[in-house]
Amino acid sequence: MAALSEREMRVLAFERGWWRSPGAKEQEIRDALGMTATSYYQLLNDLIDRPEALVFDPALVTRLRRQRARRHRMRSAGPDRRDRPSW
Repeated sequence: MAALSEREMRVLAFERGWWRSPGAKEQEIRDALGMTATSYYQLLNDLIDRPEALVFDPALVTRLRRQRARRHRMRSAGPDRRDRPSW
C-alpha cells in the first residue's frame, strides 16, 4: 500500500474543513491548493477509492463514498424516481 503524498493529504484535509472558510469553494480550492476545481474533484474522486485515504481519514472517505453512490443512484434512476427519498 503506497503512502499518500503531501498534496493528497492536503486535498483530503481541505475537503474535511473547507466549509469553515467564507466564499466560493472553487476560489478556496485555487487559493489554498493552487489547482483548478476540475483537477481537485478528479483527484478527490480517485483518492476516495484508495485504501490509504480510508486509513488517513475514515469518516471523510466513507461520507464521500456514500455521497458519490447516492449521486450515481440518482443519475441512474428514471426521472419519476429522482424526487423520491433514497431511503
